[in-house]
Amino acid sequence: MTNASNEFVADKVLDKGQRAPGGENTTRPSGQPIATENTSITAGENGPVVLNDIHLIEKLAHFNRERVPERTPHAKGHGAFGELHVTEDVSAYTKAKLFQKGTVTPMMGRFSTVAGEQGSPDTWRDVHGFALRFYTEDGNYDIVGNNTPVFFLRDGIKFPDFIHSQKRLGANGLRDADMQWDFWTRNPETTHQVTYLMGDRGTPKTTRHQNGYGSHTFQWVNESGDAFWVKYHFKTRQGVENFTDAEATEMAGKNADYHREDLYNAIEEGNFPVWDVKVQIMPVAEAEEYRFNPFDLTKTWSKKDYPLVDVGYFVLNRNPRNFFAQIEQVALDPSNIVPGIGLSPDKMLQARVFAYADQQRYRIGPNYKQLPVNQPLNQVNTYEHEGSMQYLFNAPEDPVYSPNRHAKGGGYMDGDENLRFKEQETTTAPDLYVNPDPAGIDLVRAPYVRHAEDNDTVQATDLYENVYDDGAKERLADNITNAMAGVSPETEERVYAYWDAVSPQLGKRVRELFAEKK
Repeated sequence: MTNASNEFVADKVLDKGQRAPGGENTTRPSGQPIATENTSITAGENGPVVLNDIHLIEKLAHFNRERVPERTPHAKGHGAFGELHVTEDVSAYTKAKLFQKGTVTPMMGRFSTVAGEQGSPDTWRDVHGFALRFYTEDGNYDIVGNNTPVFFLRDGIKFPDFIHSQKRLGANGLRDADMQWDFWTRNPETTHQVTYLMGDRGTPKTTRHQNGYGSHTFQWVNESGDAFWVKYHFKTRQGVENFTDAEATEMAGKNADYHREDLYNAIEEGNFPVWDVKVQIMPVAEAEEYRFNPFDLTKTWSKKDYPLVDVGYFVLNRNPRNFFAQIEQVALDPSNIVPGIGLSPDKMLQARVFAYADQQRYRIGPNYKQLPVNQPLNQVNTYEHEGSMQYLFNAPEDPVYSPNRHAKGGGYMDGDENLRFKEQETTTAPDLYVNPDPAGIDLVRAPYVRHAEDNDTVQATDLYENVYDDGAKERLADNITNAMAGVSPETEERVYAYWDAVSPQLGKRVRELFAEKK
């Protein structure tokens, strides 16, 4: 594509759904002219407002319905649009069109906190969502990650419990340190993420000054059908900058929308933020014997074992035209994958593939993918029809079922003999992922297979002892004890044991600092 055509495609994403600006006189949503926006109809000068003032009733009724349910996690967010530029040749690993060298793909990013509600401060200590959508030739591809490379849990069945523990008590509607720490300390798999959360990374200075991660293990597949496991890393070119706990708390009171405002203003001023896109690549054959379970979301892969491979970069250079339509109603979803990219046996990822799409169906309706910001650039051909707020529809001559006797076909494996039903052979499902263990096809409830160095605290210990300097260690202990305010005596003891398992030095320092703060 030329630069001019790239700009056209990127702007086309933003233009979708936008009405022509201006206009001399207003109309009702159904197009009829409106007499006035300023005076309602009454029965005489001093009489009551009449029920059949159509514009008044329509205006108030719509106003009452302007909000949609907020997301359960990641409710508070902001975002921008831009392009992905692929500068390196990674075709040996994936056939995905957006990752071919020289390709420029329009995209958007939404950045968020996890636990807070709409209106909560951007700078509260929290993991920060880092979600990207790429509008590719083969449909939308979404990477829904965070500013940390790991997560609190490895199994999606625990996710509602975790989010409940970070939200508010049912009795009084208040957030509660005790239930947070009670949950964390009863789930030692959380230690790696909590060590990140309570460290400097829990309070990024701005959206622009943080790295992002796909976090999960995904699969890339090349043209020959060879599969690889990958992890995404997005490295900020602006440099990593974080607030201290005190600075973050102060900014929460001064400007609850600090991150939102900073990103918007930077783009308006032409100071476009850039992130380098890199991946770690693991051959499928190496996964089974790797020292950590490579699909465990509480673990990272060592960069010594699997160095970062350059892919390209993305730039955010366009602000949304309308925040509600293009940020609040964007429906990012890890089930949006494209040919050349697949899922993995990561249990959290597989749970999210259902849960995210389901939440969007609840929030904004079963036809949420018809909203302009959620529409792909390529033509959609589907048998899905009807449902609340249907906007797009199939041609009247098209059947609503498959297989059929008409020109409307089926999937690419369904055959083309007069578009009739084709008896399927038993095959793998490479559109989801190439199964690394084709014999292990039984559905079971089973824990992860333990690898040589697997335990719940090993990487948290390494992060604390070998990555954090003395200043970072002290800030970590200080941040932990700040976050412990209000814990019960029982939970307090569990917190100490929790951090003792990471490092006796850290556990000792947490005890000392918390005793001073009581």
